[in-house]
Amino acid sequence: MDKLREPLIECSLPAALEAMGERWSFMILRAAFNGLHHFEEFQTELGIARNILANRLARLVDHGIMERAALPEDRRKIAYSLTDKGYALLPTMIALRQWGERWETCVPAFPTLVDARDRRPIREVAVLAHDGRVLGKHDLIWALPGDVARDPDEAQAAE
Repeated sequence: MDKLREPLIECSLPAALEAMGERWSFMILRAAFNGLHHFEEFQTELGIARNILANRLARLVDHGIMERAALPEDRRKIAYSLTDKGYALLPTMIALRQWGERWETCVPAFPTLVDARDRRPIREVAVLAHDGRVLGKHDLIWALPGDVARDPDEAQAAE
């Protein structure tokens, strides 16, 4: 375990938290996932102070999570949209919401997030093994690069 201590200190989780900031950043992302694009929409929907909203939007743009662009029909109006990096946070946002429903509010949130194709509720976000198995807390360990098993296809390609 001692040889894993240093790599854990250099974990990328603190960098991710630095990029996201705090509660308001997550609330802005939720609003963006729900289709909001304009400063006034975010401000009205979230009830956030204008200076805090401006700060959080700037931080999300600086980190490449959102982008800002002037609207072609009125260059004075700015639209904010999620980048691919921002959309990649969707599983994290869903996992946090599901965790909150289970452990904090103890009630399902409404509206319910469903699959657009069949309108059935999505499954709980889970950690999956390379073969699709759901992994629990006792199924996970940290490993250094030399201790990680390689995919047989990758091993053959490297030879």
